[in-house]
Amino acid sequence: MSLSTTRLEVMTELGRNMDNFVAQYLNPIDSNWQPSDMLPDSTKDNFFDEVKLLQEAAKELPYDYWAVLIGDTITEEALPTYESWLMGMDTVNQQDQENSWVRWIRNWTAEEGRHGNLLGTYLYLSGKVDMHSVAVSTQYLIADGFDIGTSGDPYRNFIYTSFQEMATNVSHRRTASLAKQHGNSLLSRMCAQIAADELRHAKAYKAFVTEIFKLDPSEMMIAFADMMKKKIVMPAHFLREINGAKSSVYEHFSDAAQRIGVYTTMDYISIMQGLIKDWDIEKMSGLNDVAEKARDYVANLPTRLEKLADRVKIPELAYPFTWIVQ
Repeated sequence: MSLSTTRLEVMTELGRNMDNFVAQYLNPIDSNWQPSDMLPDSTKDNFFDEVKLLQEAAKELPYDYWAVLIGDTITEEALPTYESWLMGMDTVNQQDQENSWVRWIRNWTAEEGRHGNLLGTYLYLSGKVDMHSVAVSTQYLIADGFDIGTSGDPYRNFIYTSFQEMATNVSHRRTASLAKQHGNSLLSRMCAQIAADELRHAKAYKAFVTEIFKLDPSEMMIAFADMMKKKIVMPAHFLREINGAKSSVYEHFSDAAQRIGVYTTMDYISIMQGLIKDWDIEKMSGLNDVAEKARDYVANLPTRLEKLADRVKIPELAYPFTWIVQ
């Protein structure tokens, strides 16, 4: 997709406010949290005692929880895919170090990079995970990439990131709550901290879309409807294990998340409803004929999906993931 003159102008206009976006939605590096702040300190004499306590608490977590936590970790560790995808977005010139969107993507990536580091180290220390198998799945997910149907269009990309960052916020927030219920306060704190990052990032991408709606409402509305028609696919939709085919494990991972209520079909619908409300879709005016039809489609979609959600049946039997040590 070649970028229209209007899109170029809109993205350039938004880029002029990048200093404010970075300051509002990303934390200063020197004062930001780091994974070591929440993990046992290997420089301390009580390191092995803390690891033992961590492993004892880990034993209380159920099988489906481990499947979801590991899948979430692999998804976070596939960050190189997401950065390269955003860097390939139209209006992003990697050779121009002063390009505002290059600056946003790199700083966003820097914040996101800590998530996989933190969770991956926890998995390693827990004694409950086959880290070789997890590493294979992670390498596959990065090598396989993903296809989210946005091409290089920033409008569609920002619809995707607005939705996806909210989805990851929900997932990590729920894993934090479940960990707390099982008496694992350390893991609960980790997941809650990651969820907070994801919420800030979601607010940023939603703010980008809000500004685009002001500048180019019809094309933004059409892009929104197009992404909803395609359905937002999760970053891990190509998830696989050792010797597995592409996407062979994603459905099992998704089933586990549904069973324990970490991320469900109703959450997908709820996020969509939130975006419709945040962007005031139902009341938006000044649209051309095509965009008005797109607006009506988007506004009515949650109700249609709710009817379909009632028919969703989740398998009761857990899949035997190679990641998890019994």
